[in-house]
Amino acid sequence: MGEVEPGPAGPLEPPEPPEAPASRRPGGIRVLKRNMKRNGSRNCLNRRSRFGSRERDWLREDVKRGCVYLYGADTTTATTTTTTSSSSSSSSSSSDLHLVLCTVETPASEICAGEGRESLYLQLHGDLVRRLEPTERPLQIVYDYLSRLGFDDPVRIQEEATNPDLGCMIRFYGEKPCHMDHLDRILLSGIYNVRKGKTQLHKWAERLVVLCGTCLIVSSVKDCQTGKMHILPLVGGKIEEVKRRQYSLAFSSAGAQAQTYHVSFETLAEYQRWQRQASKVVSQRISTVDLSCYSLEEVPEHLFYSQDITYLNLRHNFMQLERPGGLDTLYKFSQLKGLNLSHNKLGLFPILLCEISTLTELNLSCNGFHDLPSQIGNLLNLQTLCLDGNFLTTLPEELGNLQQLSSLGISFNNFSQIPEVYEKLTMLDRVVMAGNCLEVLNLGVLNRMNHIKHVDLRMNHLKTMVIENLEGNKHITHVDLRDNRLTDLDLSSLCSLEQLHCGRNQLRELTLSGFSLRTLYASSNRLTAVNVYPIPSLLTSLDLSRNLLECVPDWACEAKKIEVLDVSYNLLTEVPVRILSSLSLRKLMLGHNHVQNLPTLVEHIPLEVLDLQHNALTRLPDTLFSKALNKLNKLEQLEELNLSGNKLKTIPTTIANCKRLHTLVAHSNNISIFPEILQLPQIQFVDLSCNDLTEILIPEALPATLQDLDLTGNTNLVLEHKTLDIFSHITTLKIDQKPLPTTDSTVTSTFWSHGLAEMAGQRNKLCVSALAMDSFAEGVGAVYGMFDGDRNEELPRLLQCTMADVLLEEVQQSTNDTVFMANTFLVSHRKLGMAGQKLGSSALLCYIRPDTADPASSFSLTVANVGTCQAVLCRGGKPVRLSKVFSLEQDPEEAQRVKDQKAIITEDNKVNGVTCCTRMLGCTYLYPWILPKPHISSTPLTIQDELLILGNKALWEHLSYTEAVNAVRHVQDPLAAAKKLCTLAQSYGCQDNVGAMVVYLNIGEEGCTCEMNGLTLPSPVGFASTTTIKDAPKPATPSSSSGIASEFSSEMSTSEVSSEVGSTASDEHNAGGLDTALLPRPERRCSLHPTPTSGLFQRQPSCATFSSNQSDNGLDSDDDQPVEGVITNGSKVEVEVDIHCCRGRDLENSPPLRESSPTPCSEEHARGSCFGIRRQNSVNSGILLPMSKDRMELQKSPSTSCLYGKKLSNGSIVPLEDSLNLIEVATEVPKRKTGYFAAPTQMEPEDQFVVPHDLEEEVKEQMKQHQDSRLEPEPHEEDRTEPPEEFDTAL
Repeated sequence: MGEVEPGPAGPLEPPEPPEAPASRRPGGIRVLKRNMKRNGSRNCLNRRSRFGSRERDWLREDVKRGCVYLYGADTTTATTTTTTSSSSSSSSSSSDLHLVLCTVETPASEICAGEGRESLYLQLHGDLVRRLEPTERPLQIVYDYLSRLGFDDPVRIQEEATNPDLGCMIRFYGEKPCHMDHLDRILLSGIYNVRKGKTQLHKWAERLVVLCGTCLIVSSVKDCQTGKMHILPLVGGKIEEVKRRQYSLAFSSAGAQAQTYHVSFETLAEYQRWQRQASKVVSQRISTVDLSCYSLEEVPEHLFYSQDITYLNLRHNFMQLERPGGLDTLYKFSQLKGLNLSHNKLGLFPILLCEISTLTELNLSCNGFHDLPSQIGNLLNLQTLCLDGNFLTTLPEELGNLQQLSSLGISFNNFSQIPEVYEKLTMLDRVVMAGNCLEVLNLGVLNRMNHIKHVDLRMNHLKTMVIENLEGNKHITHVDLRDNRLTDLDLSSLCSLEQLHCGRNQLRELTLSGFSLRTLYASSNRLTAVNVYPIPSLLTSLDLSRNLLECVPDWACEAKKIEVLDVSYNLLTEVPVRILSSLSLRKLMLGHNHVQNLPTLVEHIPLEVLDLQHNALTRLPDTLFSKALNKLNKLEQLEELNLSGNKLKTIPTTIANCKRLHTLVAHSNNISIFPEILQLPQIQFVDLSCNDLTEILIPEALPATLQDLDLTGNTNLVLEHKTLDIFSHITTLKIDQKPLPTTDSTVTSTFWSHGLAEMAGQRNKLCVSALAMDSFAEGVGAVYGMFDGDRNEELPRLLQCTMADVLLEEVQQSTNDTVFMANTFLVSHRKLGMAGQKLGSSALLCYIRPDTADPASSFSLTVANVGTCQAVLCRGGKPVRLSKVFSLEQDPEEAQRVKDQKAIITEDNKVNGVTCCTRMLGCTYLYPWILPKPHISSTPLTIQDELLILGNKALWEHLSYTEAVNAVRHVQDPLAAAKKLCTLAQSYGCQDNVGAMVVYLNIGEEGCTCEMNGLTLPSPVGFASTTTIKDAPKPATPSSSSGIASEFSSEMSTSEVSSEVGSTASDEHNAGGLDTALLPRPERRCSLHPTPTSGLFQRQPSCATFSSNQSDNGLDSDDDQPVEGVITNGSKVEVEVDIHCCRGRDLENSPPLRESSPTPCSEEHARGSCFGIRRQNSVNSGILLPMSKDRMELQKSPSTSCLYGKKLSNGSIVPLEDSLNLIEVATEVPKRKTGYFAAPTQMEPEDQFVVPHDLEEEVKEQMKQHQDSRLEPEPHEEDRTEPPEEFDTAL
């Protein structure tokens, strides 16, 4: 079993000796030993560690074959392996590597036999190291690990298993990595001269001295590893200086038979270090020992000599039962009171623990127990017992003997009912059973437990409630029923209920007793009625947000002590007068309802926070902020006021009476008059963005407390310099910048463009990164991404730099969007290396590519995400969610998966108290609870798709999908749209990092430039185009990123710029009508309609601009002669020209020309001149331009030949094939001082081939001369004269 045929030995790095390139080991295991170099940045193997091609061929024969990288031990750390000069001489510290070829059936014992090892050790995520059982199969462990991560293809799993970078997640050792300094708690150690006893009868001898825990251990240097040692307890002893010998200390123990050891040190520094550390040990009793997370299988022997240990933490290890220092020997700690053995995967309860009668605290959570022994009843002194995260279904009756037990934790087990043993444990006051399998809430069982006050049943499967009798329960005060499946809840029998949590259920109706009710949290349900009787006179906090309430309950209005009321996200249409008349209410949350007006206040109320955002308010009562009958301001104590998202036109001037107001948020209204708030003495934050402000009346002196003023989005607001000077002392002033000329420097496609905004909020660092590539995979697609690291900024930066490259590699390996997107996330997860072991990040990736599956669609959008970053597509004005939120609160399936794997979910809904996400990139130490497998969705893009919004968690927590889409649909600039979304989120109270990316889409036939779609090329008669353009996009200035240096005069109209921002599709000049002998041209296609039969790359030239008087290339024009036939505006002429060499089908079939051909031909015929006429709207002039040459001259020219296969400055690539349709010929044109060349262009559909009226006769004459010249014989070389140049452009 497991015997594998030896694979061929390939070349190794460094090469093995010829006589033994690879060694045949027992059991048929092939082992390749190499000293492999490591990547110091990530502590993983680099590319040179991979095996040869013959080994790879051997693996390809069967997917069940593979390799295991076997690392050497390192005594310093388990995750860092460094090669030193001494490592080669010691097998225990050797950091070389063995590559073992095996199959999934090969057991660890067979590999150990071939390697001469006793055991193999497995390390996950650079953390714990576990000894493998002899029957365990290492390669199968790796394959199962990769399969759980999300890899599905067996071939891909085999390939990933051979990647040495996987060692950062899963790694095998031939010897156990050891942490001697941490495991034994060695404080100091060294070899010194030692003398025993106080007298000088003993001689000085060289000994190994170790200060460990509370003991001084002295042993022979020769026998130090055999256990022959002398141990001197230092607790209560003393440390003295030996005056007769330099740098010497006397260590003495306490008691009548005290022993003394003299130790002589070599230097003063060692002497002082030992004296300082030993003095601490003597004076302080070390009662707590923490050995958690050290991959222990047994307790270090030296610890048994520390007699004063009362608390021992062995959490997160691999403790064994029957070993010399195993769990069966813990009874030696005679004073042990606290023992933590959680996360040790024991499987069986260690019965000998029940003999440690001194225990008062025992933690055995997450050990896989299915039952408890009856001997647990012997721990009579036990007060705290934690059994969370096991598979328990019942508790033994003997547990009732523990009458001192005051805390029992059995959360996240498999209990289907409350254990009856709770009735015997009278010292318990809590039932903590979160995350179990209870489906019925039986109040009768709780009624029999008179000592229970707190009940925690969150995250169960509760659906119904059973009441055995009408007898009231007077002892239960706190109930937590969050995250269940309850539809109706009647707890009116709980007369003493003070606090209830029932959020995130499916409640429609709730009935409670109000005798003792103090706090009620019932958010995120479907409540239409909440009944509380009698009126809760002690109620202080009420949260009914995110329900279906149409009115505030009457009993809430009558509550005399209510301080906080949250009824946001409901269906309220009015606010009761009694609520606004409450003399105790301090915080009122009414946002996101349908309130149209507020009642008039009569009396003074102590309201401090009033939230009215996103309602239908058109005006506020004039007397809202005025004085009451008692001459006090009605809202005198108001500190925060939120009026955002309403339809207010003004804010009453009486707001100046709110002297304590420090925050006013009123964005997204119709306010035209700046409110009188700059006179308030404590005002700090003012947000009046997205309103209709026109001017601001500023007092003589602004309040010194003003820190933040947001005036963005007020298009009609103009601030004078004097006003800006007054605002200069404000810490944060947000105003709209003057619009700059729009450029296409960052846009490379006419089908999409993006804008990105990131704001740090109130945090001192930005943990959000974004990826944006408008041109991806040779310009045929685009990639956009968003990464949120929550509290770390390293992982988002790493993903930003690497994920696009990974996607490009995966796209080349598979055309299935689900496959290459999933592999992109999984490979990126691996490439995080050691940084991804403890840190994690949410990730969102959107890939736009040509749709090959649906011929009716031009592009498809594939979206993949993990974590909380989301993408929303605006289709026809409606939001379409493309991603999935992987969090415990919003994904019940993922929450159940995590529960089934026995993760501990804390009360704030976080996995092990770390993160609320269930899928992330990184955080490998939380495997298998946190996985990197993404959610993937694909949709074909249509003409109805307007834009794509990417955002992190903070953005979508404060903005709904509909609101985000409506906010940016009509914003022209994507950058402004992204900034607006971030500003809105901050206005709604977002204080965290927020990131937004808006991608504008222009997917439709209006972006097409194909001839097949009706674009008529100019005819030779009138040079007029009959093209009709609908909804032509706004033109913008050309980009300078590709070498274009464009200059525009102030008089230039927008129609002078022919191409849209980011346009790459263009038109060619048709010369067929001008010269019938010119070569025909293939039908031009755009990116929406590529030529189906062409397999060659078609480059798409961009715009070329010529200037006659000014140039950005450093050449000044000194030619002031006007161009013949061109009317200028007196300062500058700007001409947009296309230069192409068209190769038609006739040329391909024509015989080649011979150099010695005596047949004369005209120069014009050889050059194949083509003329294009472009009309300048502002100057009413035109120009006649030659447009092409014969390809034979281009092949002769070395400057032109170098263009083949060369990547050009504008990003286009010309392949080496002879069947090119477009060849750039700029380098062949004559060099002139006037003008410059940037890049060729094809004309857009809106370009008009119109000849000015005043030049029609001249153009016709030139056309006639051109046709006549073709009939004349070409003169001989010596008789040929150069015609005079007529154009002032570099043609």
